[in-house]
Amino acid sequence: MSLADMLQPLQQPLFTLLDTPVSWVEVLGFGSGALCVWLVARQHIANWPIGIANNLFFILLFTQAGLYADAGLQIVFIALAAYGWWTWTHGGGPGSGTLPVRRTTRTEWLWLLAAGAVGTTGLTLLLDRATDSTVPFWDALTTALSLMATYGQCRKRLESWWLWIAADVVYIPLYAHKELYLTSLLYAGFLTLCLIGLRNWHRDLAHGGPRTTAEAVA
Repeated sequence: MSLADMLQPLQQPLFTLLDTPVSWVEVLGFGSGALCVWLVARQHIANWPIGIANNLFFILLFTQAGLYADAGLQIVFIALAAYGWWTWTHGGGPGSGTLPVRRTTRTEWLWLLAAGAVGTTGLTLLLDRATDSTVPFWDALTTALSLMATYGQCRKRLESWWLWIAADVVYIPLYAHKELYLTSLLYAGFLTLCLIGLRNWHRDLAHGGPRTTAEAVA
């Protein structure tokens, strides 16, 4: 039995939403994605393995939908999740096992904005010329914003939440346009969770350090 045959049941419709079939993989992506963002907002280390599972579901979903940059982005996310997982547990420096929340420096912003502009331009051209994507610019833009936000999340930069918010504002109508209505709804929920995460991280920054493990789980 091939891998495609094994994955076929996940791509079967589970129910219909707005006259559009919703597959098992979209439902699983919805659940794991919501849980992952909630855990990030709580600074819980379990967000990383849950996020990796979410990435795998979304690789299947976005490939089906023709969102090739978003599908490829999930592979990058898996690598960044491994990095973020290590950083959150070992990046606090000598004598500290927890990485504190910090603000993004001016130098980091310059690098991020330059990389985002170059990435968006390059991906737009690639998707327009090498794929049948109907939304090359928007697919490229959300990919660049997501990578910028993920870097900030790995380093616990407060402003990473603003980048996620910007990405979600584009993702919501983009997925609805692609008739991925459940995923569009998920990203509307992500937007709310991002605002909660921004508040929580800002509070931790104002208090001078991250919460303890017990506080993060509570």
